[in-house]
Parts: sequence; structure tokens; C-alpha cells
Amino acid sequence: MNLFYVMNGRRLKRYFLICVGLIFSVGVIYAEKDNITVFAPQQPAAIYSIPTNKRVIALTFDISWGDKRAEPIINVLKEKKVSKATFFLSAPWSQTHPDIVKKIAAAGFEIGSHGNKHDFYSSLNDTEIRNEIQTAHSVLSQITGKAPNLIRLPNGDFDKRVLRIADELGYKVIQWDTDSLDWMNIGTSKIVNRVMGKAHNGDIVLMHASDSSKQTHEALPIIIDQLRAKGYEFVSVSELIAQTEVSGKAVQDKTAMTERFDAAAGY
Repeated sequence: MNLFYVMNGRRLKRYFLICVGLIFSVGVIYAEKDNITVFAPQQPAAIYSIPTNKRVIALTFDISWGDKRAEPIINVLKEKKVSKATFFLSAPWSQTHPDIVKKIAAAGFEIGSHGNKHDFYSSLNDTEIRNEIQTAHSVLSQITGKAPNLIRLPNGDFDKRVLRIADELGYKVIQWDTDSLDWMNIGTSKIVNRVMGKAHNGDIVLMHASDSSKQTHEALPIIIDQLRAKGYEFVSVSELIAQTEVSGKAVQDKTAMTERFDAAAGY
């Protein structure tokens, strides 16, 4: 009888340790579930740049208000014979400036969505996020006659929910690797130097054509000339993505963009 109880005690101890190990493993998996990618489908991610050996670069321009800066920038692009660029337009601005929207489209430039309200989408609930994206989609589709499939979220703000909903609505979220800081009006030469110091193959360059960006049209021709001198070809964001298999940089959530958000008033 004593032997029976000893053996059972050992067996019970072994079972107990196994159970503790299983419980610990389940706890770790649950805690790290958002970081586990092996055997899981690829999650939607924002695109900051495209890995490529080709000397290609995408100039992008956000517009959310004003009517003084967009046309000078369009004219610079035309004068410099840059036929490929991408404009991200907000729905309210597009509704009040349909003539400029049509000029952008007529020039052959790509048009993406910049959302509806200029808000922090990660602070909205799922229904609100969906409504904001769909509202902008409807407005831009009606004005241009073409449904956009690229979106740059207002303030560059998103989280995993926003990425998921945008993906469900057929959108790719486009960020940038090079911020010209033109929205801070830091000076023409500093804008040029920032772009030229950071530009690389497959880069997406952020600039603005809202009225608050007063020096972009002055810096742009210099940027174009210097990039061309380095052998870069200008492409739209869609053409850039098509260059190679998309494998954008790791997703940054809104906490990684604090400096950007603090300066959002400069848009």
C-alpha cells in the first residue's frame, strides 16, 4: 500500500508540473498574441517605402485646405515634366475645390484619399472609421470618376483597427519614409536638404499643397532637379508598389508618431 501511494504521489506531481507548464504557455501566447506572426496570415500594414534596386521615387502631396498652393505645385510638376506624382486629397477640400481636383486628374497625376474629417482615426470607433473612409471614397469617386484605392490617413495616425478596416474597404495605407517638413515652413533650402539627405530607392516623399505650406512650390523645382541629377525616376505610389513585392516597414502605431501629431496644426 505504501508503494502504491508513493507512485501515485510522483505521478500526481508530474501531472501537476505539466498542467502548470501548459497554463504558463497559454498565458504567454495570449499576452503576445499580437506579436506572433508564424503560421498566422499576414496582417495589413502601412507602406512607408518599397524595397527595390531601381532608382525610383514617389513624390506625394497632401491637401486638406486652401486654394493658393495647389496650382503652383501642379505647374511646377508640369514645367519640370514630372508626369507621375500622387496627391492625397481630403473629402471636404475636394468638395469645395472640385475644379482643382479635376485639374490634378487631367494632368495625369494619381489621386488618393486623405480621409474625410481631419481627425485622429485611432481615436474613433470602428463604425466611425468606416464611415470616414467611405464618405471620402464616395466624394472622390464622384468628382474624379475613378475610385481611389490608396489612403493617407489624416495626421498619419492609425492603429491596427484602422489598418484592418481600410484593408476591408480595399485600401492600402500609405505613409512616407521622407518627411520634407515643408508643413513647418522651415525654409526652402532646409526643405531641399531634408529631402536630398533622406531620399533613397523606393522612397515615398511627403510634401503638402495646402495653403499653410508656403515654401513647397519654391523648393520643389530644386528637389526635382537634384533628384534627377542622382538618376531618380519619378513614379506614382501605385507604380512604385508595382515595382516589387510589397514588404513595407514595420507598422508604427500612433504612439510612435507623437512628434508628428504635436505638429499637426501645421497642416
